Amino acid sequence: MTAHGANSNPLRDAADRRLPRIAGPSGLVIFGVTGDLSRKKLMPAVYDLANRGLLPPGFSLIGFARREWQDEDFAQEVHDAVKQHARTPFREEVWQQLVQGMRFVQGNFDDDDAFATLKSTIQDLDKSQGTGGNFAFYLSVPPKFFPQVVQQLKKFGLADAPDGSWRRAVIEKPFGHDLASARELNAIVHEVFAPDQVFRIDHYLGKETVQNILALRFANQMFEPIWNRSYVDHVQITMAEDIGIGGRAGYYDGIGAARDVIQNHLLQLLALTAMEEPASFDADALVAEKAKVLGAVKLPKDLGLATVRGQYAAGWQGGEKAVGYLQEDGIDPGSTTDTYAAIKLGIDNRRWAGVPFYLRTGKRLGRRVTEIAVVFQRAPHSPFDHTATEELGQNAIVIRVQPDEGVTVRFGSKVPGTSMEIRDVSMDFAYGESFTESSPEAYERLILDVLLGDANLFPRTEEVELSWNILDPIETYWDTHGKPAQYPSGTWGPAEADEMLARDGRSWRRP
Repeated sequence: MTAHGANSNPLRDAADRRLPRIAGPSGLVIFGVTGDLSRKKLMPAVYDLANRGLLPPGFSLIGFARREWQDEDFAQEVHDAVKQHARTPFREEVWQQLVQGMRFVQGNFDDDDAFATLKSTIQDLDKSQGTGGNFAFYLSVPPKFFPQVVQQLKKFGLADAPDGSWRRAVIEKPFGHDLASARELNAIVHEVFAPDQVFRIDHYLGKETVQNILALRFANQMFEPIWNRSYVDHVQITMAEDIGIGGRAGYYDGIGAARDVIQNHLLQLLALTAMEEPASFDADALVAEKAKVLGAVKLPKDLGLATVRGQYAAGWQGGEKAVGYLQEDGIDPGSTTDTYAAIKLGIDNRRWAGVPFYLRTGKRLGRRVTEIAVVFQRAPHSPFDHTATEELGQNAIVIRVQPDEGVTVRFGSKVPGTSMEIRDVSMDFAYGESFTESSPEAYERLILDVLLGDANLFPRTEEVELSWNILDPIETYWDTHGKPAQYPSGTWGPAEADEMLARDGRSWRRP
């Protein structure tokens, strides 16, 4: 008899991880459903999940906005968004099933009648679609409206789940604009929803390549033994965009690149890159290790030498002339908002002591790319002549988050010929070439996780506050030390950023 018992089949008893996780009876309410995020990402993601068979037959989608729409107008809006932006092919039978559960509620966030209608709509869908009282509320609205929406949900009892069912709140970034406002926002939200009911969306954590950091590190013995200060020289984390602010002046001015990207996306990537192996991959264990890293982050003493902020000026982007940030529509000509930010951080623990982490982000840079580059120390002794290795750089493992998702390993190899000449070569893994199925969009994974109650990929309160604790002193320093450096559109940022690394005897990668 085995430990499993006489009639036990271990293969049958174990959960088959090849089987897809399918959401149970449920629905999604999207506040701010007429916005760009909803049209380009959320509604197509819902359709793609349905198309892949990952939503229940009675899944319901409720849109809440000020437009004077009927249910059929909302359905047409979703239809158009899906046709234009969905990842998977349009199938009429999938659409016809999905449209049965679509409803629209018209009103403002302070409109009691609208929230009363929302409550009755949810109750009706529980009966007609079998949603079982399970609803997630997606706040695709500016942060200033978060308190109003959650208070209305509380007032009408919508945050309280009937027995045996659940209610969840999904909140988009930014989670405050500094530590004090983040704490205030968290307090307001947690008055209405318990911590395990709140899902803070950082869409970068839904990307396959970000999750692949965990697989690369902890499923492979070849990397983890050298993933430390004894072998790593430094780490560069880059998120570059080749576009300007577009029509987002109202949101972006006063926020800036550091608050918009470093506080959430890049510090999360740093935490995943630097954390210790978690006991398991459940949410509590992952958060515990990420929080340890964020709590150990150390700011340099001289922020003037270890941080740079910039603003894009006029230049050329993709063969077209581009205006500078201060000439964009809706931007104050005296604005000091950063469109580029670069910072140097240390991690004060045994694994990473003395290894600098360089983070940078910016708009109107050379190209759109997000990557993590772990750059290794040079060999302590080389038997080769200097002339044989003069074209040899440092070994590196580069995780490409977007686009061209994959991993590159850079190392030295002999050039064919009679002489001993060594040059950098790259060994490349690309998702698109190694797997037949295309990677789901981040919002597909995250929306499904919300419906399943899986919080692995969602930052918790502690992580948000620790991240602001890192960024706040930098923002305070910038507020009192001059204006951002200018850099021409289409370049890789201000010269001051290159000088920051040059002082350390290093240089930025040119992806």
